Amino acid sequence: MELFLATRNEGKIREIGELLKGCETSLTSLRDYPDAPEVVENGGSYRDNALKKARFFAEWSGKLTLADDSGLEVDYLNGRPGVFSGRYAGDRAGDRENNRKLLRELKGIPSQKRGAVFRCTMVLVAPWGHVEVVEGECRGKVALEERGEEGFGYDPIFVIPRCGKTVAELSTAEKNRLSHRGKALRKLRKILKRYLGA
Repeated sequence: MELFLATRNEGKIREIGELLKGCETSLTSLRDYPDAPEVVENGGSYRDNALKKARFFAEWSGKLTLADDSGLEVDYLNGRPGVFSGRYAGDRAGDRENNRKLLRELKGIPSQKRGAVFRCTMVLVAPWGHVEVVEGECRGKVALEERGEEGFGYDPIFVIPRCGKTVAELSTAEKNRLSHRGKALRKLRKILKRYLGA
């Protein structure tokens, strides 16, 4: 079974591939189609954005399609950056700019007030229109500075207290076990197995 990933993000593609190993699926993504159209993520929630992308690319590709939208919600900032996580420092900003903006906004805020949660919503859309939605979350806090070389996005500044490490300091296996995307993908594996058994 072929699964089309509606993303160009190398980090997401790599994580999804790792977590779906042994699932009898072959993966393709938007990186395999450089001329694929862009979809504007202007929804008010992760679900809205993921659903929009998954429906569009399921129709465009004719394949079983998976899209996700994820974000970091910081308690002290009333849930920001949230759905704007990927473009928090501007539409052309990269991970480092987003991380630095967030750290600037939390400058001087003590560790006990830096609580945050990573959220992920994944939407699977079949070419015939059937929709499945799974979610995952991971609670932690924002670090005082960037630490670690692994992962992507806000991983270098998101600390999981039970480990005492940022996500960027975790091994791939640790991250996949604890992360918001890992939790969502474990739910998705069960759904994909139903498709394979159909």
